[in-house]
Amino acid sequence: MKTRLAVAIVFAALTLSCGKKTPTLNLLVWEGYADPSFVKTFEDQNSCKVSASYMGSSDELVAKLRGGSAGNYDVISPSSDVATMISEAELAAPLDISKLPSYDQLSPKLRSMPLVRVNGKVYGVPFMWGPNPLIYDTTAFPKAPDSWAALWDPKLKDRISVWDDLSTVYMAAQVLGYDKPDPSHLYNLSDQELEAVKNKLLALKPNIRKIWSTGGELTNLFENHEVVAAMGWPLMTNQLRASKFPVGETIPKENTTGWIDHLMITAGSDNKNLAYKFLEFMIEAQTQKKVTDVTGYAPANPQASQFMSAAQQKSLHLDNVDEYQKRIYFWQNVPRRAKYNEIWNEVKAAQ
Repeated sequence: MKTRLAVAIVFAALTLSCGKKTPTLNLLVWEGYADPSFVKTFEDQNSCKVSASYMGSSDELVAKLRGGSAGNYDVISPSSDVATMISEAELAAPLDISKLPSYDQLSPKLRSMPLVRVNGKVYGVPFMWGPNPLIYDTTAFPKAPDSWAALWDPKLKDRISVWDDLSTVYMAAQVLGYDKPDPSHLYNLSDQELEAVKNKLLALKPNIRKIWSTGGELTNLFENHEVVAAMGWPLMTNQLRASKFPVGETIPKENTTGWIDHLMITAGSDNKNLAYKFLEFMIEAQTQKKVTDVTGYAPANPQASQFMSAAQQKSLHLDNVDEYQKRIYFWQNVPRRAKYNEIWNEVKAAQ
């Protein structure tokens, strides 16, 4: 009798323990968006675990969502070039904005963009934004390169890196002047223009040491003195400055492309209530400031600036945000994305 009672007690304890299993929120986001410096606070507040996977490009995110992996993730952070596609394909869930009290604090300009609005529904919240700057080793460039065309200098043979992403296609199109007079044309290039872009990038290949896929990979290329210039993210500049590497960052005279990252809840998420809490936490002003500290990106919530020093506000161009954004051609939906990827894959495959 005692044995049966003991077994029953153990079984009940195990059942109770399983019932109190710690919930896990699964993310598929860009590097820097799940740093312990702010995520741990969310975990402690909500008695949960945040598990993050990182993507190297927008196309990698879309491929995983379309490949049946959407149910493996609760929250994603698509950039502005694929946010519309994800919304239209209903790979993300429409949001109930009333569950996000901080939504109205977000930049009116970023909120008003039609990137994540489909049939009157909102599928994402703007989170962070920034440029794709030219990053360089100041010991190799006493003065900042004033043009993207500097990457084609024969003196830089085997000394530069480019990103495994369509932004490299956009950059070459800028060098060819296809953003004049309309910057949005970068995302609507004709077959003839794409062929010219391909040839321009093929001419760059002798200078390319490696095509990078993750931010940490590019940071290592600089620290190991394998490359002296690349298109990168402010995140890498932040990382290199932290390691005392002589890094410079500039937006050349052609200007540059950039991105608005959004937070979305996947359509297949089983943790939508917790996901809403995470979105709200991440767009709150104090969290936005902490994300900026890690990434060097600009916050979508302007109220984050009250927690920053004047120097940090200036470094993020928050003191002249409207003028600064004129130099950034924010990524847009690319209707012929498959053709762009075909061109980029041909460049990568060429010997």
